[in-house]
Amino acid sequence: MPVDHLFAAPVMIDYFRERNLDSLIVVSPDAGGVERARAFAKRLEAPLAIIDKRRETPNVAEVMHIIGEVEGGDCLIVDDLIDTAGTLVKASEALLAQGARSVTACATHAVLSGPAIERINASRLKEVVLTDSIPLRPDAAAASRITTLSVASLLARAIQSIHEETSVSSLFV
Repeated sequence: MPVDHLFAAPVMIDYFRERNLDSLIVVSPDAGGVERARAFAKRLEAPLAIIDKRRETPNVAEVMHIIGEVEGGDCLIVDDLIDTAGTLVKASEALLAQGARSVTACATHAVLSGPAIERINASRLKEVVLTDSIPLRPDAAAASRITTLSVASLLARAIQSIHEETSVSSLFV
């Protein structure tokens, strides 16, 4: 049976577009996320930076190098999911150490397992923007720096497109 992947990017991009960040730099937290981050950067008309990291053991990331200029910029780390937030916090620390003015993160899926909320709360992240593709646990919903965006309208438009036999991929262009 044919399937279409739904991407939360339109919801996230609209959110950040409304914020009018004039010194925005979109950051991929790893080499695997470059295509996703590049798509955000293009639509937000922002430069791209990449974090080159190595994972020594599962759920433990070591930031190795930042590719691109982040000094003085408001960095937006774009990821697909946040699990324990270890990679996210290390990435934000590395960006700030390289002179970033602020670091915000966004991810489609809020797994937020183990110490994720404690790590986010203890970090210098300005904001973590997530979708409601996974319901937030109570401590995450109560966290002051976590913003949740609804994907309901995106899902509704996809269902309507399928019902009307029109293009689902047109939702992401």
